[in-house]
Amino acid sequence: MSVDWTGETASALQHAMRLTHEAFAERLGIGVRTVASWHQKPDTKPRTDIKSILDTALEQAPDDVKARFAKLISGGPLDLPTGAAEDAELRLTADATIVAALNWLDAHTGWDPGTARREVAARLAALDIRDLQDRGVRRGRLNQRDTVRALADFYGTTTTGHGRYTATFGADTTASTTVLTHPDWLDLECPLFPKHDKLKLSGVTPSDNVTIGQANADRATQRLAESLALGHRIVNMPLFRLLDVDMQKHQIAGAVGISDFVGYVVTMDLLEGELIDALTAGKPADASSLPIRNAYMPTLSAVLNVGERLCAGGALALTAIARPADAFRGEPDFVLLVQERSGHVINAARRLAVIPKGFHQPLTDVRADTQVGATLRREMEEELFDRVDVDNTLTEQRHADPMHPSRLSEPMRWLLAEPGRLRMECTGFGLNLVSGNFEFASLIVIEDEEFWNRFGGDVQANWETSRLHQYSSHDRELLDELVNDVTWSNEGLFALLQGLRRLREIGGDRVDLPEIEWEIR
Repeated sequence: MSVDWTGETASALQHAMRLTHEAFAERLGIGVRTVASWHQKPDTKPRTDIKSILDTALEQAPDDVKARFAKLISGGPLDLPTGAAEDAELRLTADATIVAALNWLDAHTGWDPGTARREVAARLAALDIRDLQDRGVRRGRLNQRDTVRALADFYGTTTTGHGRYTATFGADTTASTTVLTHPDWLDLECPLFPKHDKLKLSGVTPSDNVTIGQANADRATQRLAESLALGHRIVNMPLFRLLDVDMQKHQIAGAVGISDFVGYVVTMDLLEGELIDALTAGKPADASSLPIRNAYMPTLSAVLNVGERLCAGGALALTAIARPADAFRGEPDFVLLVQERSGHVINAARRLAVIPKGFHQPLTDVRADTQVGATLRREMEEELFDRVDVDNTLTEQRHADPMHPSRLSEPMRWLLAEPGRLRMECTGFGLNLVSGNFEFASLIVIEDEEFWNRFGGDVQANWETSRLHQYSSHDRELLDELVNDVTWSNEGLFALLQGLRRLREIGGDRVDLPEIEWEIR
């Protein structure tokens, strides 16, 4: 194959080989800056000696690489299912979120406008959807305990009193997580109402001065291409970023600012996938295998210094709903809800989690929505009561007050009609070492049996969940198996254990749970 080598065609060979800048430079025996310059200046002409090297690399490449390269330089169709290629190409130019992400990357890498779009387009054409689907299956099989061990090795310990959350469930079961927490951040018993739920919006949000190096920009464009190919739902909504933390018994406080979701997607959200892929490939958890982590969150000090990094996150809650006695099930209890996350969500895909679970972000009232309880009430409507109009991944938000009483679902309207029908508490706070996210673990309790009689049949999960499971608060044996399940997300296991610990204290005769004791390691 005779090729007119330019920066564009050389980059196409790199994408066909599916190599990072560093790996491609090493394969050719040239400098990484030369490879980077081809992406930044696609019309540039390589020197004669480098053209010869490129000719040799293409000649010696496997047939599948040659086929992908030919497709890339000819502008051929993507190797995606019928209709998916056209949809991905359309989103690349017409999807406002993808365009915003591309502009964000150009601005934060120093690239000329349009460079990120060309990079993502080339990577998109080189993708094999079957490889991505197979990788998704491998990621879903990763043992939660493996992530705990890997990040314990990577980060070690700190002398500040912080440590990874571990808890015992009864006498024989111990569960460890990657949630970095502190004794002052646990057992908060904090009602999620304004008097106690006191996160404040900072008057001055730190400027977004993130600069992305070439290697991480390379991985960010790959992430966008994969998201397009897999049809992931990404919407560039405002996102609360944590700036300061002040937790105490019966009160959560601190400061938050506003960031854009796309900035999170192409930076901190890369950490989870990088870690999982390294572990499934049998690589050690060190700086050489985890370069993105080493760049963004290399130490425990960096993890804890939330004001100096992009620290997004959210709230998640164990939901416990009172049920009356039943001729088949037995005595009155609480039904406990657990979800299997779908493969289409941004993080914790194919993992167990409590429900609801969502990013802490405003809808329309930026200041009022800083309350953690606001996010959980919205997520209840979206994930349990099928309120599509509050799901910002499906519809644009045009209502002035989406949570106005007149717009609430019938179950939520009933819960809020009288004080005491809906009990919401924050049970703990931590920083997830997997993603760097902040996590507000919470408990939602509905103590009036009338709710289940009226609305139990209406409770259903949305698209973020592939399956919903129910457990009885009287079933110690099944709950013990649940705690031992290795497919949990770390934040989900944290919220489950803290929620069960609190429910044991307040649940009365509806609950039969063993002692649950936490430890910081």
